[in-house]
Amino acid sequence: MAFAKSLSKLAANVNSESGATLTVDLAAIAANWRELVRRLRSVECGAVVKANAYGLGLEPVTGALARAGCRTFFVADLAEARRARAAARDAVIYVLNGFAAESATAFIETGARPVINAATELAEWEAFAIKHDWRGGAALQVDTGMNRLGISGADAAAIASRAESDNRGIALVMSHLACAEIPDHPLTTAQIRRFGEVRALFPKIPASLANSAGIFLGDAAHCALARPGAALYGLNPTPQRPNPMHNVVELTGRILQLRTVERGDTVGYGATWTAKRTTRLAVAALGYADGIPRAKTGDAAGAHKAYIAGQQCPFAGRISMDLVCLDITDLPEGAARRGDPVTCIGAEIPVDAVAASAGTIGYEILTRLGSRCRVVYRGLRDGNA
Repeated sequence: MAFAKSLSKLAANVNSESGATLTVDLAAIAANWRELVRRLRSVECGAVVKANAYGLGLEPVTGALARAGCRTFFVADLAEARRARAAARDAVIYVLNGFAAESATAFIETGARPVINAATELAEWEAFAIKHDWRGGAALQVDTGMNRLGISGADAAAIASRAESDNRGIALVMSHLACAEIPDHPLTTAQIRRFGEVRALFPKIPASLANSAGIFLGDAAHCALARPGAALYGLNPTPQRPNPMHNVVELTGRILQLRTVERGDTVGYGATWTAKRTTRLAVAALGYADGIPRAKTGDAAGAHKAYIAGQQCPFAGRISMDLVCLDITDLPEGAARRGDPVTCIGAEIPVDAVAASAGTIGYEILTRLGSRCRVVYRGLRDGNA
């Protein structure tokens, strides 16, 4: 009992010392992965944990997914591969940004596999693998229409025609969909067809095409391995339909001060917001340094709002680096008090909605969170995570 009280006191102290709190539900991430596994049926479901697991913490997220049964992870670079390996010691880890000769030995040290994105990279990789007798494998990415990274279809055909029985160390052939969230987009159809032609060149090698949205395109996009990212973290992979994924994050701050401004008074930088009536305000410890987009707040149509005491409250004035002002005039007297929480992202205000209000995408919002927030993980030791 004494120990529990001390923990409670410590938590209270941390809350009072911190501004914003980002809560990450690891059990929800694991549940999202299981939902995608269910939809894929017999197809393996990996996980993309690049960009610090979309800003939510690479080690705890990777660990939770590994405990849920995920065996294959994708990261952006070798630094992330090292972190992922520490959290998932037996997993297959692919490095999306490819192979560089100067950092080649790090692939042996981490047991990671490069995603080969150019013919020159493949030549360098082969020379390295022969020199070190390294059989860790690599993925070969073929560009089917993204026009970003990846070898051409012609290069793929040339590689396949001279490939030896060990497939030159290639353990996976992959490509990336550009418009998967738009099912009837002609480029999606073209990419699936083009990748089908690539798969035929490498019949004995597993293939991967589907990202989060690609999983919802059906069997033609599934191949042997899917690589979801955004859907794991609660973003909607089917924007035209209700979100089938669980909410994962909550961003909250605490009210620092309550104040009243008179009609005609302005609030915040630039005096862009003017009170149309006597207005009660709550000033909260949250800001764009915590990941709240500064764009489109106040009375504008579609403007982002926050929740206090279970009710929606509009922002008053521009979002500052560390502070926001919220119009609480329509709340009952006493419903908001100093120290009470303000929720800017959560179940009632999902990341996608915040992104839409700011004219951006949920990916950008997620990756901006947590840089200075106090981060709290739910389900860290939960058997369900």
